[in-house]
Amino acid sequence: MSDIKKTIDDNTAQLTAEGSPWQLGETTINGIDYKYYPNAPKTMAELIDQGRNHEGDFLIYEGERWSYADFFAKADALAYQLTHKLGVKHGDRVVIAMRNYPEWMLAFTAIVYAGAVPVPLNSWGRQAEIEYGITDSGAHVAFFDQQRYDYVADELNVLKLTAIIARPEKTISHDNSYDIDALIKEADGKKPDSLAGQNPEDDALIMYTSGTTGNPKGAVSSHRNICQAIFNYEFAGVCAAMSDPGPIGEMLERGYAPKVMLSVPLFHISGCHSVFLLSIRGGRPIVIMHKWDAKKALELIEKERITMITAVPTMLTDMLSSPYWDQFDTSSMFGFGAGGSAQPPHLSEMIYQKLPHSFPGTGYGMTETNAAGFSATGAAYAYKPKSCGVKTPIFDVRIVGEDGKDTPQGEQGEIWLKAPSVIKGYWNKPEATQESFQDGWAKTGDIGYLDDEGFLFITDRIKDMVIRGGENIASIEVESAASTHVAVKEVAVFGVPDDKLGEELAAAVVIKDGEKLTADELRAHISTQVAKFKVPRYVFFEDELPRNATFKVLKKQLKEKYKDAG
Repeated sequence: MSDIKKTIDDNTAQLTAEGSPWQLGETTINGIDYKYYPNAPKTMAELIDQGRNHEGDFLIYEGERWSYADFFAKADALAYQLTHKLGVKHGDRVVIAMRNYPEWMLAFTAIVYAGAVPVPLNSWGRQAEIEYGITDSGAHVAFFDQQRYDYVADELNVLKLTAIIARPEKTISHDNSYDIDALIKEADGKKPDSLAGQNPEDDALIMYTSGTTGNPKGAVSSHRNICQAIFNYEFAGVCAAMSDPGPIGEMLERGYAPKVMLSVPLFHISGCHSVFLLSIRGGRPIVIMHKWDAKKALELIEKERITMITAVPTMLTDMLSSPYWDQFDTSSMFGFGAGGSAQPPHLSEMIYQKLPHSFPGTGYGMTETNAAGFSATGAAYAYKPKSCGVKTPIFDVRIVGEDGKDTPQGEQGEIWLKAPSVIKGYWNKPEATQESFQDGWAKTGDIGYLDDEGFLFITDRIKDMVIRGGENIASIEVESAASTHVAVKEVAVFGVPDDKLGEELAAAVVIKDGEKLTADELRAHISTQVAKFKVPRYVFFEDELPRNATFKVLKKQLKEKYKDAG
């Protein structure tokens, strides 16, 4: 066993022992036994209320600065209006459909304080997607920004919907529409009723998955699910700091207070949980980007002395490789969190090259586990940067083969996860729930394996396997090989129809600015790392890869575009 793994194990034992804030207990939920944190908050309102203990700036956006006191005063007034003016009742679903504005987090908090269930919708969605989320969830009140409101304004009566608009750009004339600021001003100083009757097993959040086919599924989390997940994130952060104290000391010597950049959507689990909820509890100001731009990110890092960022790997790569990097002071930067997709092999090298004393990390989770699961930060990340880390204390894991049995250690199979953070199921979709969950276990659809130290490695998605002449080819393996070429910025590997082999391997490639690359050069490079039959027959060069709102590559679009390549 490596020194870092032993250190993590020792610190985990210390942090989860009796008397520790993260001491472990056992509980039974719906007849299923779980490990859990007895000291975690019991409800979302209790979890968020921790933020009332903090002072100073909380939200920073385009020159605006909201203090913690301002935020909670507005949240209280808005929650009062939801219940007393708009008739929102305990358990009602309330939609949020807006871009990353301070009002998104304000709406979320007010909904929680009203005893209702936030339903964040994809802010990249158009009218059909937004109306689907409203009708599927059964919401009768929704928060919008102007653009999203315009999509449905003429349908409010049909939808039986009351709309609350943040940052309206037009006169609000509809009887069922309100300006969020006017609502808050009208109830200034008033607070919502007590939520003492909330149950940890009550519905607390419906987070729609970002499915690339069909309608998205609403993942329903209880209060317990979310509270256990957030408490688990906090455990992982403390354990990582204890296990690798050197960089922590370096950070403290620099003297910059923690401050995080929000660069991922709040309607996604990483933005909502890893940035918003963790920050409001921890007293970290959040700097909100209007939209992702590497140069703008560097400007904000220098101006606001941002210390950490959570982003998908492509964003971090964009920023670290930006030609503007040396023009800005990034000395405050310390923490890098990369999630949402597989990490390119060179990302860790770029981070340590640019900022040698930083504290990068990664992990593994999904909407259905409230993003919790595995974690690797600091020394653990440096030790095995291609892994997703080791499991956190409240999780059990199985690697399940095609025969439904657990595979031997080191052999790949589908990853199953069990924890009190695993969602209750999918909203109004009993068949999908039954298919994806079994006796408390979430079937992730990801293929991976555990090495001899318990580090998890993702090798592919069940539905992202190319079958060429009977041979299974993991797309991620070929993508990893291609991405090590100096000229490759991004790559997506997929299958296209072939009369002889069933499928042939294809790669869509984005080349870095200023670099040149031919298909033959890329094939030659890949062939030095994988078997010959795994080298793509087709190589297509793209200006950018198609993505959904959570930055996952839309391979279905690529397959459709190049279906006649053979």
